[in-house]
Amino acid sequence: MRAKTNITSLCKRFIIMASVIAFSSAAIYAQPPHPPRPVRIDPTAQGLAFGAFYGGAAGGTVVITPSSTRSATGDVILFGLGFVYTAALFEVHAHPGTVISILNGPDAILTGSPSGSMTLHIGDSNPASPFVRTLQFNVPQPLYIGGTLTVGNPAANPPGSYTGTFDITLVQE
Repeated sequence: MRAKTNITSLCKRFIIMASVIAFSSAAIYAQPPHPPRPVRIDPTAQGLAFGAFYGGAAGGTVVITPSSTRSATGDVILFGLGFVYTAALFEVHAHPGTVISILNGPDAILTGSPSGSMTLHIGDSNPASPFVRTLQFNVPQPLYIGGTLTVGNPAANPPGSYTGTFDITLVQE
């Protein structure tokens, strides 16, 4: 009987040692073995649009949220009239687990045709900054950016089409 116990004990030791050897042969990384791919942001056809409105005697603001809802302050009157209002849409590419912060550029000046100018202040985003990327690099992450447009009275901002550009920077942390 004593010999049986020794064989059983040896088998148990062998199985435990084989498990330890198999586990210790796996490679473990705390960081990826290659440099991270930089964040990439691509514009889409959906730009920041404020729709149709009228400035009123004192002016005010038109606000577009990242979810494309629109509101006004001051004497600004919002019109439907079939004109689109929407948040800007970008596509972000980064590795899963990348923490991304959004830095808004300076206020932008929109110039009018035939005349006038308005100031655009870049607003909040969806997802809110900072956010953690959860999708694979080749799958775009939608990023919606809202803004606030400062509107003057009709003499300063006559009816027309106003255009301009704005800057945002994505910081990979």
